Amino acid sequence: MTLVRLRSRARSVLLAAVLVAGTTGVTAGCEGGTASPEATGRESPGGTTAANKVMWREPASYVYTLTATSQVLTGRFRVTVRDGEVADAVGLDGDGRKALADGPGRVPSIGDLIDRLESAWREGADTAEAEYAPDGHPSRITLDPAENAIDDEAEYVIGAFEAGG
Repeated sequence: MTLVRLRSRARSVLLAAVLVAGTTGVTAGCEGGTASPEATGRESPGGTTAANKVMWREPASYVYTLTATSQVLTGRFRVTVRDGEVADAVGLDGDGRKALADGPGRVPSIGDLIDRLESAWREGADTAEAEYAPDGHPSRITLDPAENAIDDEAEYVIGAFEAGG
């Protein structure tokens, strides 16, 4: 019986040591610094202020694929941007083609999406998050101005990005 108690006590001491070491490591990992735009993963600044800013610089010309899910714009698009403006957008699915019936003006550039994200940060949105590709451009932007409001959520997935397109 004593052996069992010693094992239990040894196991408890070992478990406590592991928990203390793990907690210390997690705490040290959380201290200092902020995520860079190149980092992959979500970034939703706590206590959002006008100082939050995406550091990626939008090139003058590029092409990308946008999958949009929102009350205002839904569909999949191949977007061409020239001189910072959407020059062409092609609907890649039924929703995308329907959204483009009035022209490409409804489809945002990546710069427009970043503006929406930064506005959401300034306005204290419940959700204003971005994920970044390894080259630094946003790969997903998720917005929800008010948690309890209906149909105000938006998600934009950015893929197949090619600068200079």
